[in-house]
Amino acid sequence: MPNISGWRAAIRRCAAVPAAGVLAGAAACSAAPAAEDDGRPKVVTTFTVIADMVRNVAGEHAQVESITRPGAEIHGYDPTPDDLVRAQDADLILDNGLGLEAWFAQFTDPLDAPTATLTDGVETIPIAAGEYQGRANPHAWMSTDEAQVYIANIRDALSEIDPGHAEDYASAAEDYAAQVAEVGEELRADLEALPEDRRALVTCEGAFSYLARDASLTEKYLWPVNSDAQGTPRQIASAVTFVKDKQVPAVFCETTVNDKAQKQVAAESGAHFAGSLYVDSLSKEDGPVPTYLDLLRHDAETIAAGLTGEEDR
Repeated sequence: MPNISGWRAAIRRCAAVPAAGVLAGAAACSAAPAAEDDGRPKVVTTFTVIADMVRNVAGEHAQVESITRPGAEIHGYDPTPDDLVRAQDADLILDNGLGLEAWFAQFTDPLDAPTATLTDGVETIPIAAGEYQGRANPHAWMSTDEAQVYIANIRDALSEIDPGHAEDYASAAEDYAAQVAEVGEELRADLEALPEDRRALVTCEGAFSYLARDASLTEKYLWPVNSDAQGTPRQIASAVTFVKDKQVPAVFCETTVNDKAQKQVAAESGAHFAGSLYVDSLSKEDGPVPTYLDLLRHDAETIAAGLTGEEDR
């Protein structure tokens, strides 16, 4: 459990740093100094994907910062005192919800800022197995259809704290929603000719339920939600049987987890390991998926190429 008392103590230490000790205090209180206050609203998000979505709607009218860094695994993230220091002057805090950020309520307890949950209004899909069976799958941003709900919620949250730019937020949200929807249409078009018996998406984590629903794909995964029990012999055997029975040509794994188990599934089933998919985090700016649109396109193209055999041509 995150150390809330430690966070509060960190804030008190930072507030108490005298002017003569600024350099030492900055080093002790924050490894990454907060952005300079330029008068714009400061919006803090729980992870990089929704931070990029917010930037596209906010444009130049807000400062946007993600608590987690590129490449971080969001489920089991353990916030630091530095995270709390950076968020303490936020005008708005946005989270995904649906249990994704198990640490979020504890994180926001010491903070005095309005919060908004971006999955409010999403048509959720229940987790089918494991200790979280029956709970809503939290990875709704992987659906270009459900992303429309996120974008609308971002627009409304920004407009509430900054009504003077509400028209700008509405216009930007409309344009951005259209770009996201286009990626979904491209994926559906790429998979349109795929035979019914090959319309299956096999991944490590069950993070693609919403994308699979968008694209009319049957979903199979090794584990439903990231946990300590990943890639067990039983999970691997079940996936191998599924791939063989369905003659699935390719399997995939997410970038934030170890792909060893999925490569074993490929080896034992005769399927091709067709690459890594991005879910919980964007890459750094010079990486393959520095934006949410890049993430969606990368995953859509990787899935389509793997299932249609295009990557072998």
